[in-house]
Amino acid sequence: MAITRQDLEADRLRTTLGGTPVASSLLSDDALERSLRSTLDRRPDQPDLNGDVWLFGYGSLIWNPMVVHTERRLATVHGYHRGFYLYSRINRGTWDNPGLVLGLDRGGSCHGMVFRIPSHVVEQEFRVLWRREMMTGAYHPRWLRVKLDGEAPPQRALAFVMNRAHEAYAGRLPDERVVACLRRATGLYGPARDYLHQTLLGLATHGVDDPYLGRLWRQIQAADAEPAGDIDAPGDTEAANAA
Repeated sequence: MAITRQDLEADRLRTTLGGTPVASSLLSDDALERSLRSTLDRRPDQPDLNGDVWLFGYGSLIWNPMVVHTERRLATVHGYHRGFYLYSRINRGTWDNPGLVLGLDRGGSCHGMVFRIPSHVVEQEFRVLWRREMMTGAYHPRWLRVKLDGEAPPQRALAFVMNRAHEAYAGRLPDERVVACLRRATGLYGPARDYLHQTLLGLATHGVDDPYLGRLWRQIQAADAEPAGDIDAPGDTEAANAA
């Protein structure tokens, strides 16, 4: 099943999941709206943007933003880094076979992309984002300080950072565990391994090399090349219960 912007605008994903085991983990419409309103109320005052806002992408937003934007630029966030810290039972995995997706967690830095959303469609585009990123409350929406490429002064951009209190927070897993999840899991958005590969390609298109993601991709390729009988995918009851 390929998820489109039209699906998000019509809130079809929530309808699709209504009769599945993950239904109980979905935020209510009221909770989503409160989160959205709170974030909009905290929108930073950046006069040079004339009411426009920046959105920071570090994973699938890099290569599939799905939001209206008038500009995209390389940007760096300091104080957070990218990692496979979130178990996925919807987008890139299932209830019985969770995958992993990226999250921003504390420490280090992260290179990604910022997208400039025009002022007159900010609320509309954020609602699409919330239906895509905030269904289970696994992230905290934050206005982070970002450094754009070139000589531009630092800006504030919306980013989705890890909610460490969420049941799906995986913490820092060893590479072998991450690789096992990415190799075998598939969700509504497609295989977890494709999520990694597309993120790598999206970064490389803009001249960004992420050693961590590259290392994981090489390990997946090496595991693929091994005889089937030699692969020992580690089991993990924690993953089976994660979101």
